[in-house]
Amino acid sequence: MSLNYHLVDSGEGQKLERFGPYLLSRPCSQAVWKPQLSLSEWKKADAVFSREQENKWTHLRSLPATWHIEVAGIKFKISPTDFGHLGIFPEQKIFWEWIQKTLSAVVTPQFRPRVLNLFAYSGGSTLAAAQAGAAVCHLDASKGMVTWARENAALNQLEEAPIRWIVEDVQKFLARELRRGSRYEAIILDPPSFGRGAKGELFKIEESIIPLLQDCRDLLSERPLFMLFSCHTPGFSPLVMQHLLQQTMQGIKGKIDVGEMILAGHDSIFDVPSGTYARWQAS
Repeated sequence: MSLNYHLVDSGEGQKLERFGPYLLSRPCSQAVWKPQLSLSEWKKADAVFSREQENKWTHLRSLPATWHIEVAGIKFKISPTDFGHLGIFPEQKIFWEWIQKTLSAVVTPQFRPRVLNLFAYSGGSTLAAAQAGAAVCHLDASKGMVTWARENAALNQLEEAPIRWIVEDVQKFLARELRRGSRYEAIILDPPSFGRGAKGELFKIEESIIPLLQDCRDLLSERPLFMLFSCHTPGFSPLVMQHLLQQTMQGIKGKIDVGEMILAGHDSIFDVPSGTYARWQAS
């Protein structure tokens, strides 16, 4: 049995996904089309998550509390949460592969790039950067998610890698890093639409994104490599993302590419849009 991730089908507001040996059905507001597969195939799901029933998982078959899968050469602990999340955003697979390739090309015994990963969740980008030989600062406001990310690091034999694990409000941390004079060669951020910091600090992307991006620019070193900005907020189209990153990086030589993050289906299965991104890379 494969221990990878696969988008099996989507439609009628749901997506059918295989996480290793288990088949799960979860809400997907973008999937307004008809499913490609038959109802009998969808009934093979081991569990179904519904927001209409007080955010509830219905286990149709026996499902363990946790299990492991591997995506882009990174092992992840998977566990169904009360929010329908599982500990991985597989649409970011292309970024993990790109991070690995980009950083591996510049790491030398004399140069270990410093990478800052904000809103870092379960650590996919952190582990990709660490695997490539970078020194990483991993930050998330949720203590539970940082613990989860550290478990993922252990799964990948990266317990001794140069990773700083920080539980704090992003805005407070950035302000402190700027006062310290800290600098990074690469910054990764995937901000939520709305959130609260470790001490209840409020984050609204529409109000916070411009100062957040400016702080990120100010934290870049004299040899910046890239800034990777992804987003799942409705209305933040690729064009909006491009404008934001273009203004942020004005005056620094580099190129920007933008696009949609997608969950890629196989054969005749439709791809599912899953957010947007803008990526600046030094020229």
